[in-house]
Amino acid sequence: MSDSDERDVLRAETEEEEDPERKEKISGQEDQLKPCPLTQDMMVKSLSLLCRTGNGLSHAYVRLDLKSKGLTDLALLSSFIHLRYLDISSNHLSDFSPLADLTQLLWVKGDGNLLQRFEGQPFGKLTYLQWLSFANNRLFDVKGFGGPALETLNLTGNGIQSMQGLEYHNLTNLVTLELRGNCLETTDGIYLPNLRHLYLAQNNIKRLEGLEKLLHLNTFHLRDNQLETLDGLSPNMKSLQYLNVRGNLISSMRALKTLVNVGQTLKALVLSDNPLAKTDDYRLYVISHLSQLERLDKDPITPGEKSEAQQKDFEDEYAEDQEDN
Repeated sequence: MSDSDERDVLRAETEEEEDPERKEKISGQEDQLKPCPLTQDMMVKSLSLLCRTGNGLSHAYVRLDLKSKGLTDLALLSSFIHLRYLDISSNHLSDFSPLADLTQLLWVKGDGNLLQRFEGQPFGKLTYLQWLSFANNRLFDVKGFGGPALETLNLTGNGIQSMQGLEYHNLTNLVTLELRGNCLETTDGIYLPNLRHLYLAQNNIKRLEGLEKLLHLNTFHLRDNQLETLDGLSPNMKSLQYLNVRGNLISSMRALKTLVNVGQTLKALVLSDNPLAKTDDYRLYVISHLSQLERLDKDPITPGEKSEAQQKDFEDEYAEDQEDN
């Protein structure tokens, strides 16, 4: 794994269901909010980074920081067409249509707002947008979302239950997708062939599905879900180097059989806090079946362990495990 990949993994390590009552509660919260529109005075105090405009004929401020302003309305923003970097996090915003005219945007942070759906929002029309974060909003699905230049998307801490409806044909440049802390029960719907880093920790995932299109996936983070097996890992995942399934429900050796599908590329595997990790010779069993593995549960695999694993016969134990299940 490269240094940048390891940093992504370390960052990930340190890091409600949709129902009528919750929707009603959210609606009630919005009704109680005191209107707070964006003002010219706020804009003057929050602009920075003077740069040449796209046509090269003048200069304009291209960065705007409106974090924690109590905002409920961004209407004034539509006239600031030269903005490239926008932080509107920790406000009370649900309508982002004023961003439609900001065609030069590269980076948008909208964490901690009230966004409930992508349909009807302008993000797919921002042709230069490369980085977008709407963590800790009120999203229940991803229908209608796309972004032709988007490389990183962070939707951590929402209530997303399904990835169906994602405009994957309009997300061909997406490299990193953060979906930690949502309500997903399956991986189906993530048809993103150029994706390299996928973070799905702290969901309710029971099934690995639709992974055969993730040809370039390098990092796959599934910590704290409800997986009992790794069935669904595809031989097409020829770039996978890091897999974290810590804190799931994997209890048998048989559940690991599909690891051979990615065994030629996998360098690091985390299986700790699964029932299986408490069984005798668990570590040697995994090492014996994954010859390219360099780290298991964050501990480097030693030459001595590799030698011992090669000498040990696990065939009978594997057969017994199959019979038990």
